[in-house]
Amino acid sequence: MSKRDYLADSEAAEMYLETIYKLRTEKGVVRSIDISREMNYSKPTISEQMKKFRMYGFIEVDDDGYISLTSKGEEIASRTINRHYVLTDILVRIGMDKEQAEKDACRMEHYISEECFDCFKRYFNIDDV
Repeated sequence: MSKRDYLADSEAAEMYLETIYKLRTEKGVVRSIDISREMNYSKPTISEQMKKFRMYGFIEVDDDGYISLTSKGEEIASRTINRHYVLTDILVRIGMDKEQAEKDACRMEHYISEECFDCFKRYFNIDDV
């Protein structure tokens, strides 16, 4: 597995890309400091991760420091967010409290196989969000 593939499939990478996606949706633009505040990580930690993401083609950073997802980064973030919504829906359907379902879905979305996720969607008759 190449380093690029490893980054794309890691929980940390998915969390960062998901955060960028959500911040962009909420604010319109994203800077490293926004990610730092949202994830409660230090600015140097965020800067180092953004450097790696830029190097492997998941993000672009303009001259003003605004971060945008590339199509590859957007694909990973969208897939992660979709998994979160679908898994939350399933957990609520089987009787979990919504708040706890959100927390558990956040953990599960990074580890569940594509085969298992597809089986859940078929069983519960859920389309992608």
